[in-house]
Amino acid sequence: MQGQEPDMQFAIHAGAAFTDQGRLQRSLQANGALLSECGARFFGPRRYRQYFKPNFGGPDIRTLSPDAIKKMRLALPVDAATKRAIFLNDNFVGDQGNLLRDGQLYPDAGRRMALLQQAFPEEPINLYFALRNPGSFIPKLLMALPDPDREEILRTTDLSCLSWIGMIEDIRDLAPDVKITLWCNEDTPLIWGNVVRQVSGIPETAALTGEYDLILSLLTAEGQVLAQAALDTEANDPEALQVQLFHIFEEHAESDRLEEELELPGWNAEIVDAFSELYEQDVARLANMSGVQVLSPRNAPL
Repeated sequence: MQGQEPDMQFAIHAGAAFTDQGRLQRSLQANGALLSECGARFFGPRRYRQYFKPNFGGPDIRTLSPDAIKKMRLALPVDAATKRAIFLNDNFVGDQGNLLRDGQLYPDAGRRMALLQQAFPEEPINLYFALRNPGSFIPKLLMALPDPDREEILRTTDLSCLSWIGMIEDIRDLAPDVKITLWCNEDTPLIWGNVVRQVSGIPETAALTGEYDLILSLLTAEGQVLAQAALDTEANDPEALQVQLFHIFEEHAESDRLEEELELPGWNAEIVDAFSELYEQDVARLANMSGVQVLSPRNAPL
């Protein structure tokens, strides 16, 4: 099996769709030297398409053949210096166009993680996934589908019952050894440094290039001045810096950069508000689920 050391760590950043937009890969590239020092290497979407997608099979595939396992394991680097292999692709837990099926978000997630467990029984598998408010995620997902597929889902699915709980429970049931780290995409600007450190496995105290670029890009001109002042004065006090940046973001974020138009006919602000309440409850429930870690501004070292 490729001569892998048993302590090789397998990390996957898998979306959700419409969240990252290549930001994590750009951040890992900017901090490539640091990752290398820590024994981490990352791989973009091509390696997923080459080694994993052809072997995941259809929704009924529950067991990998020896040949499929061999092909999947070719994805891992074989150099002794690499201790953590990071794979970036939104499709790891579900292919675009098939993320809402049978009344569930990401219905293939549990099965695919179980197949990965079969292929990599000795390598700890870590899944990293940004949740998103279903109130804005569902209409965006539906509007990305061809008209016939969207109409079929609207006709056969009770959208009000959709949440992230089913997906995560499936992974826990079918692939119990996979460690899951989640965060709300809405919190990403405030916890970006923590997200990068968690995915890459680098020390929490490591300085990151571009750690605050995202939050700065979402602030008004006045907010950017205030944030830069906080970065200059509180650089040695992470907790104080976190508090200041949180309040600056709350008061000076560019609203038009954070809000999205709801393009799905009939989907309105009242529906989004209803989903928002359920979303908050679901995230709290997930945070107490065994094998699941939820990152938030309250536990993120900025």
